[in-house]
Amino acid sequence: MKTIYLIRHAKSSWSSLSLNDFDRPLNERGKKDAPFIGKKLKELRFNPDEIRSSPSKRTTKTIKLICKEVDFDFKNVVFKKELFHPSLTIFKSEINSLSDTINSVAFVSHNFGISDFGNYLTDNAIGVMPTCGVVKINIDIDTWQELIEGLGTLEYYVYPKMKT
Repeated sequence: MKTIYLIRHAKSSWSSLSLNDFDRPLNERGKKDAPFIGKKLKELRFNPDEIRSSPSKRTTKTIKLICKEVDFDFKNVVFKKELFHPSLTIFKSEINSLSDTINSVAFVSHNFGISDFGNYLTDNAIGVMPTCGVVKINIDIDTWQELIEGLGTLEYYVYPKMKT
């Protein structure tokens, strides 16, 4: 059994239109939502073997805030420039690069790529992930190379608006 967590970055700020997309920070809502989701993930026993993240400012801050809540050492997050607005092909390549000693991996990235990957894995059970949304997908395979479309089973789907 393998597990994939998909995490969309928290809500970002559009207050400075002069910033390029990569450098956009979290807005105030995003700064509140990420710790909330981190606490929720701790309750759900979130404990991936590896976390891979886009190095953009908003994904970095999102996972840093989540790591603090789930007791995952932020220094162990692997930052991959390929995860900045990735395609489905990029996600598949990332999966194929994983060692089979890794049984669970979390990806922190952007829409629409992250939603597309979740839908690919689960036969469209995800839809469009909201900001700071997280899904846990279980896949009944022994090696990452066995992964094909629709094999995943959605275990949970959490997002900030659940708190209201």
